[in-house]
Amino acid sequence: MEANQDKKEFNITVYTENQVGLLNRIAIIFSRRKLNLDSLNTSPSEVESIHRFNIVLTETEDVIRKVARQLEKQVEVLKVYFNANEDIIWQELALYKVPTEIIAEKVSVERLLRQYGARVVVIRSDYTVFETTGHREETDALVEVLQQYGLIEFVRSARVAIIKASDGFHAKLREFERLEPGEHAVENEYLNKGEKVFTM
Repeated sequence: MEANQDKKEFNITVYTENQVGLLNRIAIIFSRRKLNLDSLNTSPSEVESIHRFNIVLTETEDVIRKVARQLEKQVEVLKVYFNANEDIIWQELALYKVPTEIIAEKVSVERLLRQYGARVVVIRSDYTVFETTGHREETDALVEVLQQYGLIEFVRSARVAIIKASDGFHAKLREFERLEPGEHAVENEYLNKGEKVFTM
């Protein structure tokens, strides 16, 4: 029971090269440890040809730290960060399909849109689709409301997140390039001064 009390939601951000089969190898790292993912999103990052995974799971910090280290051992993985929810800005997108006839008759659409920050994506004679973005509690709250009015379909995206304290991966790459030996030749200040250097 005590171990469960230490568990909380973490976001793991993984910067990678875009390689075939990498997603499978990342998934194996979690499945071997019997870790259940709450959310997984992959997208291009701010750096061309570098992809970004955002993985959400509920676990202890110690387990998350070990997983992050293991992820960084993958050849194509450039950098891994893990953060608690308070250290990131995050959103999820949700779509709701409801019967147009019932919504038009029984619900003030304007009031719903204002209250939940939703907008209409599609209106057809048989159904209307709403879209919202927010935290899971907010998108779940609208599900409960719309179920009373014949909710036909609901889908929520994986989480997208930005680290509050991050300077972006560009800055990390520049720092790495600064620390690594460059390709440019460095002029030797003693070149062609052999007589002066080696004579006493």
